[in-house]
Amino acid sequence: MTLAQDRPAVPARDEVFGAHEGGKLATGLTAPLADAHDLSIAYTPGVADVCRAIADDAALASRYTWAHRLVAVVSDGTAVLGLGDIGPRASLPVMEGKSALFKTFAGLDSIPLVLDTTDVDEIVETLVRLRPTFGAVNLEDVSAPRCFELERRLIEALDCPVMHDDQHGTAVVLLAALQGACRVQDRAVTDLRVVVSGAGAAGIACARILLAAGASDVVLVDSRGIVDAGRGGVKAELAAVTNPRGVTGGIAEALAGADVFVGLSSARLPEELLATMAPGGMVFALSNPDPEVHPDVAARHAAIVATGRSDFPNQINNVLAFPGIFRGALDAGARRITDRMKVAAAQAIAGVGADELSPTRIVPGPFDPRVAPAVAAAVAQAAGEG
Repeated sequence: MTLAQDRPAVPARDEVFGAHEGGKLATGLTAPLADAHDLSIAYTPGVADVCRAIADDAALASRYTWAHRLVAVVSDGTAVLGLGDIGPRASLPVMEGKSALFKTFAGLDSIPLVLDTTDVDEIVETLVRLRPTFGAVNLEDVSAPRCFELERRLIEALDCPVMHDDQHGTAVVLLAALQGACRVQDRAVTDLRVVVSGAGAAGIACARILLAAGASDVVLVDSRGIVDAGRGGVKAELAAVTNPRGVTGGIAEALAGADVFVGLSSARLPEELLATMAPGGMVFALSNPDPEVHPDVAARHAAIVATGRSDFPNQINNVLAFPGIFRGALDAGARRITDRMKVAAAQAIAGVGADELSPTRIVPGPFDPRVAPAVAAAVAQAAGEG
């Protein structure tokens, strides 16, 4: 028996291009504009009264403009999907899609901003100058390691929520899935030996959120082997708080006796290494479109298997996280998206349909209407708690 479900038909090329023709976004009106009276309210002279009021009290902009509900989806096009550095123009269809997801799943307006520069200083300066226009920033498809500095700098420079979804959206949904899997197996995250393969943006964020959630034995592996104190930058920081047993070597040594494999790299995972994991293991092979190991192969050795694909059970999809996270942060008037808010988001996802969980359903589906409201409420509450 395989894990494959009835796979959705691959859309035809003509269908795909037809759906994208002219772009996927358009603006709409929230007030009528049908006659001269409507015009005098929406524009001059009526609009001048609103402008004067905001000039006297800047806080009124959150009530009388869309800025406080507007998410800027920002990319430089350097790490787009599995396509790599394809540039800002080629990345725009993805950013339009992300904006469409914000509207569909969280009711948030969103605009894509693709920037024709990879200079961190220039990106920060651009967004600082545009700050009155939007209420939050979703960074998307920015290559590592620049993405770490860029996110940090923007968080420092802007008085609004900023999140790099490739890092933290992935991390939140992974944690939710792991919590769901633990519930199915009556285990605790704190008791697991976890191996994270891939120390890029997503891998590092996943390692961090697992530690924040109480995981005590996380081993991070990249193309050079187990990340140790000899590395520089962010990896050196993580080396200080991971690998408590001092394992040396590479993925083979890391996986021996491990309970969980998290794949966030393009490296293939040999089947024989899966056989060395502890009984009842969990495999999260999240590289797209090709997982590190085929789910059917992983199922020969692991009790729970998840991927990023929609044609197998247990899809780990960021859309479960980011719409509700931003909605909750904006609802609460938060200036930052904190670790507490991210862990709360993961717990909320894991809690949706908790009584419906099974080895092939450790997280709710991406179109489950309960998810975004639950995440938004949890994030807003966590924001209020500091």
